[in-house]
Amino acid sequence: MQIEKLLEDVALGKLSPAAAARRLRGFPFEDLRFAKVDHHRTLRCGWPEVIYCAGKTPRQVVEIAAALAARNPLVLATRVDPKQRAALARRFGRQVRHNPMARTVLIGARPRPSRGLVVVATAGTSDIPVAEEARVTAEALGAKVSALYDVGVAGIHRLMDKRPELEKADAIVVAAGMEGALASVVGGLVSCPVIAVPTSVGYGASFGGLAPLLAMINSCAAGVAVVNIDNGFGAGYMAALIARVKKS
Repeated sequence: MQIEKLLEDVALGKLSPAAAARRLRGFPFEDLRFAKVDHHRTLRCGWPEVIYCAGKTPRQVVEIAAALAARNPLVLATRVDPKQRAALARRFGRQVRHNPMARTVLIGARPRPSRGLVVVATAGTSDIPVAEEARVTAEALGAKVSALYDVGVAGIHRLMDKRPELEKADAIVVAAGMEGALASVVGGLVSCPVIAVPTSVGYGASFGGLAPLLAMINSCAAGVAVVNIDNGFGAGYMAALIARVKKS
């Protein structure tokens, strides 16, 4: 914890009380005019604020990232567009790790996987961008992640071939569009929680992800919870928290 480390440094004489007071001025939040960066979120939730980049200018994204990076070893930004990515690369250089499929950027040190196993599965290849957002998020939170892509119900033998991997998981993320049936099938095979992510993949009657969302909410398999359409970040975050609790 940042404040604990700060107090330890003061107690050991590594940091003066005046310097510690200056560092604490940004708590509980830092006002950047267009954003109030929540520096206490790490203390409350165990993970710093994540930057949702959609609708923000490149300059806003960079300033928020800089404020977070000054107090955290790792910063995660989601839904990053090309202009925002370029601005982050100019500001942070080699610290930036971009996943174009997931539309994410990580800034800082990569965490060591130590908090349980999350399996991320997709029904089809078209669901991979959402699944990648979940994978990047779960790994950033310290989980080990295994990916099983294109194992949908149209060829159910592909999923059954991976059943041993599913059974090792502490939490599973299932991203599926079309009719969203994969989440129910996986939920009926495993003893761990399944976080279902409806994707906006499919023909007209899928209504941009509404059809799989309703199918997943109405799942007859116990142990299946559902996040919003295309919300890979929310699914990866929840799966990592579950995996962490199971391993503690």
